[in-house]
Amino acid sequence: MFTSLANLAFRAVVGLAVASLALLAQTPHPAKRAPSFTLPDSQTHYYDLLEYRGKPLIIEIMSTICPHCQNLAITLEKVSKHYGDKIAILSVVVPPDDQSKVRQFVLRYGVTHPVLFDCGQMTASYFNATPDNPHIDVPHLFFIDKDGFIRDDFTWAEPPQGQTDDSEINTSIEPLLK
Repeated sequence: MFTSLANLAFRAVVGLAVASLALLAQTPHPAKRAPSFTLPDSQTHYYDLLEYRGKPLIIEIMSTICPHCQNLAITLEKVSKHYGDKIAILSVVVPPDDQSKVRQFVLRYGVTHPVLFDCGQMTASYFNATPDNPHIDVPHLFFIDKDGFIRDDFTWAEPPQGQTDDSEINTSIEPLLK
């Protein structure tokens, strides 16, 4: 009797595990709570992730000397104009970028959203970087839903010919607006 109950319980647990894995496999990007942060801009105004609850947010990890980041800055401005106040955008830089480099970048590329300064801890937490795996790709976009969960992320590169610069970004934004 005990053996058959244990066997039945084991089968139930295995069945639930298999069903859970199947459900996860169907999800394009499993939700992960976005790591919290508070970071300053060049005017020492602090931005807290929690202030963006209730609104979709794009977080861009970038570098002012990265050519893809420079092109993405122009694309993100188009995205910002297209969606207006339905979404928020924050860019984050790490050293060696400094206030002077960011100021020049903002002026040159017409950036209107905040550019925040990170010493590396926030960026590392978003990439799950460790001393054994310190790799960080830029520019990298994280798409956070109104409840604070990362719903998509990818390293942005120049789009294939025939696509608009913002098609991949728009594809990630649209589900966040529902």
